[in-house]
Amino acid sequence: MSLNGYSLGIRTNSDFGRASIESVDPKQIMAALLEHDVIVAAGAQAIDQSGRLTFLGRNSSDLTAIVIASMLGEHACEIYSDVPGVYTADPYLVPGAQLIPELAYQTILQMSLHGAKVLHHRGVHYAEKHRVSIICKSLTSDGAITGTIVSGHGNARSVTVARDSPVFSCASLEECDSLCALLARHDINVLRLEDSHGVRVCIVSDIDFAQRLVSLADIGPVFIGLSNVVTELDSSGLLVHLVGDYDGAISLVRQIHEQMYPAVVSVPFGASV
Repeated sequence: MSLNGYSLGIRTNSDFGRASIESVDPKQIMAALLEHDVIVAAGAQAIDQSGRLTFLGRNSSDLTAIVIASMLGEHACEIYSDVPGVYTADPYLVPGAQLIPELAYQTILQMSLHGAKVLHHRGVHYAEKHRVSIICKSLTSDGAITGTIVSGHGNARSVTVARDSPVFSCASLEECDSLCALLARHDINVLRLEDSHGVRVCIVSDIDFAQRLVSLADIGPVFIGLSNVVTELDSSGLLVHLVGDYDGAISLVRQIHEQMYPAVVSVPFGASV
């Protein structure tokens, strides 16, 4: 049986393009499960308190799955994708990227906010709040492979890249404060930059929704272009680089990853080093 946003029991506010969850009710899903073996749920859909259909945001099917797992009292949610788990870098961009077997919620949250595409950051936040472990898997010809378990602990150094992040110039510190406050209220990740080029704000997450917010706000920032955000993450914090050229950003990602995880060179037996 399939259920859409009207029947999932997920209620949100009325920010239709990127709604926030306000309450859940598992009764309809539980009733459906009594009559059917498999329920197919429409990802990213919900309704507001007036019964109007809302959208949880781009790529938010992860969030829907985790919410449903929590609603049903489950302590784990399996997420299947084209890679078995979370890597130290995007494995499609960095050949030496390593699979991370276990990660803490806050670690993967930072990775997701800065460009890692395996899990949606709002889904990770909801999982941590409701104590749902996320098990990242992929399907192969040999069956399901478990790659990464996201729970309360686990850490690894990593490097991410967020492509085509919009950058806005602000006329004053006050204008910058207003813009950052607006985006923070909607849990949108930004970089605040103050240097010889002036005061700028770079939007890293939920870009489409954030740009719509900025266009509707009466605070006057000026769009000045797109940049690529390369972020190094480790236990000591974040180090962020803005790179204008995407090929240059990928080159930097590979260079940083090689420094984090030097390639092991095998030496034939009997050879001198």
